[in-house]
Amino acid sequence: MTPPISVLIVDNEPGFADLVGEMLEREHDSIVADSALNATEALSILEERSVDCIVSDYEMPKMTGLELLERIREDDPELPFILFTGRGSEELASDAIAAGVTQYLQKESGKKQYALLANQITNAVSQYRTETELRESERRYERTLTTLHETTRDLMRASTKDEIYRAAVETAGEILDVPVAAAYTFEPTDGVLEHAASTQESRNVAEPKPQFEHGSGRIWDVFSDGESAYYEDVTRESTLAKTESRSELLVPLGTHGVLIAGANEVDGIDEPMTELLHILAANTEAALDRAEREQLLRENDRTLTRQNEELTRLNHTNEIVREINHGVTQASTRDEIETRVCERLADTERYCFAWIASSDTRPPEPSSWAGVDGAYIDQIRESGAAAPERQLISATLEEERVQVIRNVLEADGWDQRRKAALTYGYQTILAVPLTDDDRRYGVLLVHVSGVDSIGESEQEVLGELGETIGHAIRSVERTRAILTDSRLELELACHDSRLLLNRLAERAEGQVAIEGVLERDDEVVVFLSAPVDTEFATLEQWASVERVSIVSEGDSSLLLELTVSSSPFLEILRTYDIQLRTATAQNGTAMLVLEVPQQVETRSVVETIRERYPETELEARRETTSARSTRRLDTQLEEVLTDRQFEALQAAHYSGFFEWPRESTGEELAAVLDVSAPTYHYHLRAAERKLVTLAFDRNVG
Repeated sequence: MTPPISVLIVDNEPGFADLVGEMLEREHDSIVADSALNATEALSILEERSVDCIVSDYEMPKMTGLELLERIREDDPELPFILFTGRGSEELASDAIAAGVTQYLQKESGKKQYALLANQITNAVSQYRTETELRESERRYERTLTTLHETTRDLMRASTKDEIYRAAVETAGEILDVPVAAAYTFEPTDGVLEHAASTQESRNVAEPKPQFEHGSGRIWDVFSDGESAYYEDVTRESTLAKTESRSELLVPLGTHGVLIAGANEVDGIDEPMTELLHILAANTEAALDRAEREQLLRENDRTLTRQNEELTRLNHTNEIVREINHGVTQASTRDEIETRVCERLADTERYCFAWIASSDTRPPEPSSWAGVDGAYIDQIRESGAAAPERQLISATLEEERVQVIRNVLEADGWDQRRKAALTYGYQTILAVPLTDDDRRYGVLLVHVSGVDSIGESEQEVLGELGETIGHAIRSVERTRAILTDSRLELELACHDSRLLLNRLAERAEGQVAIEGVLERDDEVVVFLSAPVDTEFATLEQWASVERVSIVSEGDSSLLLELTVSSSPFLEILRTYDIQLRTATAQNGTAMLVLEVPQQVETRSVVETIRERYPETELEARRETTSARSTRRLDTQLEEVLTDRQFEALQAAHYSGFFEWPRESTGEELAAVLDVSAPTYHYHLRAAERKLVTLAFDRNVG
């Protein structure tokens, strides 16, 4: 519907202005006329309200029509002004045009002049309105563009991507006056576009936020193609999903996501608005790029800071470990080693306190501690099997690797230690196994303030410290065993069919005995005596036996050599530094006599054997005193003989080479050790020479 055209008719002739107005209204329904008798009255009316067009006479008292035009042009240079006068001349027409009248029309008789005047008025007003709207649109565009650039600073100041998306949507809705606006962000992990912000959020709080994946619609297509798309009428597009907008503009935000603007009417987004939305999208993309770069920089800074802190802690830890290593090498007893370790760890700001649980007892119990009072240790002991430390120690020994409780206040099963953790100021607990080869001596527990405050590098260093401590403990225990004459002897009866010796006895008509065990690299050679009619041909089919051969054969017995890849029983002996003195088997029962170091707990050894061979009984436990000198001969032999010489001497002894008549030959033993006969004899003679020298000359090195 065309809006009404307000016309002010100025003429000093009484009644003529009203007549002109009436005739114009008849000619055009949209014209609404008003009248004034002179220029002064016309100016007063214009001060009160605006009009669309002025039709004025030329000759009027006090102020002519052209003078009135000059006054009006001071305020509105473009307002339509038609000079409608009875005085006509070329000079006046020229002056009127020079003054800037819109049209010049001379009064005549008849109705045709009013039709012509009405047509001039409508054309002039239409052009005036179009130009005015265009100028206003341009001014509005400039104002909006200026405001848009000002809001870009807000975008650039936003610290997170979420803030940027919200700012972009608010700018589109408030400044650009877009009815519907939304932003979607790309999540590379899931490979989807997720809703980030929209002007409809407050109205759709209860609804799930939409997301789009590959090939799921126009939003994904715009993002993947990197090209904007405009839909004049969404309802005409059968392939588009239902939306609250009638028309939509979708603009990609680079690799970050998509900005969407919607209007409620068909083709509701014009070209200036499209341009402004593209500017907003470009500014938003630049802000997102900046935020992403700053986020990466912050993450890199945090990473570098964390790495520097960890490196500082690691250097400090390495220094502590070096001091501990130096201390334990000078310690002469296990207690001294454990005490030095705990005291040095506790004597630093890095760790709250430390203690060691020895595996010599079952279950392991605290044996040394520093930096904490005895009340805490008593609390652990009194908790018994329910103590969370027990599970931690068991897991550490079983897996033989460092274990970490990252936050005692939140970890499952540690509720009973909450008060103690707050009292003593720790949250992280590190458990380090103390091992040497297959021997497990216990667990070192280090308590640290803060949550998850021990990095992987520090864990590795402390894990190596655990191996050093285990090696030191084993060294002092071996030294103690060398310097003491007192030995512990255990006699066991094993009825378990899984024991290799019992399985071998099942094939013999009589007693089977182990004459000696020779350990070589990754295999074990067992010298076995058995009745002469023992069936041994199929032994190599057993998974645990690699090779079988006869070393010597007498009238009633055989000496067999068995090469086995593994033996759980022998591994247990090696773990505890136990010597196998005798081992015989008959009728499903093996009688085993073991020589155990004094520092090893009997119950621990028996329970370990029973774990592998449940049908084992302890028959006797007795202490023996060796008649040898304080420095034991077998230990001295290990020191003066090379590995090959020691093997050659052991093989000769176990195989009856030194008996008369000999039960084996050098060639047979060379075959057992997989060397040539001359090589075997060379090693054996060297070993014999050193053995004799050791017996007669105590200064041998």
